[in-house]
Amino acid sequence: MKLIHYPERSSWEGLVRRPVLDTQSLTGQVRQILAAVRSEGDEAVRRFTLAFDKVSIAGLEVTPSEIAGAGDRLDVSLRVAMQLACRNIEAFHRTQSSPVVPMETMPGVRCWRRNVPIDRVGLYIPGGTAPLFSTILMLGIPARLAGCRQVVLCSPPGPAGKLDPAILYAASLVGITRVFRVGGVQAIAAMAFGTQSIPRVDKIFGPGNQYVTCAKQLIQQEGVAIDLPAGPSEVAIYADETADPAFVAADLLSQAEHGADSQVLLVVNRAELFEQVSRELDSQLARLPRRDLAARALANSQAVLVHDEAEAMDLLNAYAPEHLILASDRSADLAERVQNAGSVFLGHYSPESAGDYASGTNHTLPTNGYARAYSGVSLDSFVKKITFQELTREGLAGIGSAVQAMAAAEGLEAHARAVAVRFEGKTN
Repeated sequence: MKLIHYPERSSWEGLVRRPVLDTQSLTGQVRQILAAVRSEGDEAVRRFTLAFDKVSIAGLEVTPSEIAGAGDRLDVSLRVAMQLACRNIEAFHRTQSSPVVPMETMPGVRCWRRNVPIDRVGLYIPGGTAPLFSTILMLGIPARLAGCRQVVLCSPPGPAGKLDPAILYAASLVGITRVFRVGGVQAIAAMAFGTQSIPRVDKIFGPGNQYVTCAKQLIQQEGVAIDLPAGPSEVAIYADETADPAFVAADLLSQAEHGADSQVLLVVNRAELFEQVSRELDSQLARLPRRDLAARALANSQAVLVHDEAEAMDLLNAYAPEHLILASDRSADLAERVQNAGSVFLGHYSPESAGDYASGTNHTLPTNGYARAYSGVSLDSFVKKITFQELTREGLAGIGSAVQAMAAAEGLEAHARAVAVRFEGKTN
C-alpha cells in the first residue's frame, strides 16, 4: 500500500473512485447466455455448465437425501459454529419485523401499511476458490422469517459434480429444500426465466463475479428484481493513535484475501502508525494461504494520512465503504458522524469477520460507493410494503374538494369526477 500525505479535498473524488471495468464485450457474452437459457432451458444450462465448470450434470437438482446427509460430512466444530451464527442472525433479523399500525390522517380517512412476503426468491451462492456457505444463512434466514413461499438456491458444482457439504448443510439449517448444482450466468438466467427443472423467481439475491453481476443487472431490465448493485468487496478503516497495528493489519488482510480486485482503504492520523501497520502486513501476509491474492489486492489499494478525525470521517463518507471499521477509543462518537457505509464496526474488538459470519448483522451489503443510497439486505428486502386506505363518505367529503382542485390543476378531469360522482344527487 502506498501512503498519500494530506491530500487536498479537491483530489478526493479521484481517491474514492473505484476501478471501472470495460463491460462492453462482457455484456454481449452474457446476453447470449441469457437468451440461450431462456429459449432452451435445461439443455442450455447443462451445456454452459460443461463449458464453464468442466463438469457434465444429468440431474440439476440436489436430492433430499444429499441435503440431509451433508452435515455428517462436516466437522462437529463447524456445525456448532454455523448453528451459533444462525441463532444470532435470526435474533437480529426478527427485530426488523414491523407491526401493522392503522391510523387516521383525518376523520374518516384510515391508512395503513402491511408487509407481504415476496412469493418466490432465488439465492445465488458462489463456489470457486471459496464456497460462501455463510451467505446462505444471511439470505435464507430473512427469507424464511419474511414468509417467502418458495426459496430456490443455485451454486456451481465442483469437479465431481457435487456441491460443498457446507453449502448443503447451511441450506438445511435455514429450511431450503430446492437446491440446484448450477452456477454462473446460466444460474441467474434459469432463476430469472425458469427452465424445465428450475423454477422462475421474482427476485434474485447473492454475490458473484463480474459475469454474474452483469447478468443480474440485465435480468433486472426483464422485470426480475435483484438485491443490490454489486462490485468487488471492500473495507475502509480509520485508525488513530489508540489503534493496535496488528489488529488493523489483520482486518485489512481479511478483506484483501477475498480476491485481487478487493478494495481496502486505510485512513490514519499519524504516519508512524502507517509504518507500523505496514510491517504487520508484511509479517502476517507471509503466513496466509491466500497471500498471493491478498498481496495483489493490497498493491492496488492505498492509505491516506489526514490531519484529524473530522477530516477522516469526511473522507470516509465520501468513499461510502461496504464495511467501515473505526479502530479508535472514540469509535462511539465517530459513529455519530457516519453518513455513508454498509455496515460499521466499532472499536478494537469488532473485526469485519464477526459481521461476515456470526454477530447477527447481514453481510450482503452495497459496494462500489452504492452505500450513499442503498442499505444492506434485511428482512425488508424479502417483503413488499403494501399500503391500504379506507375512506368513509364523511372522510371523502373532507378531502374531496382538495382532490378535485389538485386534479383540475393537473388537467385530469376523470380524477376529479371520481370524487364528484359519489356525491351527485345524494343528500345523505
